[in-house]
Amino acid sequence: MEHAFGPYMKQLREQQGFSINQLAEAAGISNSQISRIENGVRGVPKPATIRKIADALHVPYTDMMKQAGYIETANTASHQDVPEWATYKDRRDFKRMLEDEDDLMFDGIPLDEEDKKRIKDVLTGLFWEAKQMNKRKKPGEPDPRS
Repeated sequence: MEHAFGPYMKQLREQQGFSINQLAEAAGISNSQISRIENGVRGVPKPATIRKIADALHVPYTDMMKQAGYIETANTASHQDVPEWATYKDRRDFKRMLEDEDDLMFDGIPLDEEDKKRIKDVLTGLFWEAKQMNKRKKPGEPDPRS
């Protein structure tokens, strides 16, 4: 999936009529970083960078996250989507997060089923990314996301 992200991003940029410099300015990242991503030199960017690019290109963040490989394209997260390194407690926490039946709202407005699914897809990718980062962090080290 990683090799397909650069050409995908380039196609989106060109469809929107942006030059590399225009996208870089709109997204708040360097033009060299855009070029390296598109040419496959840099690989898949972090979710925060993808968010900036998606916002600048006016495309759904979840679509770009799927193309980048952060989100599975299956309708729901299944047992096989769980990373090998995940412990029983990790799986339990993940299941609780996804099965929480409280109404999801944004700005006080309940979300429809499609929006809830998209949010769960994003949360799935971010949950496992955060768990993996926490497992790599040694006790006493500062949080690398800070």
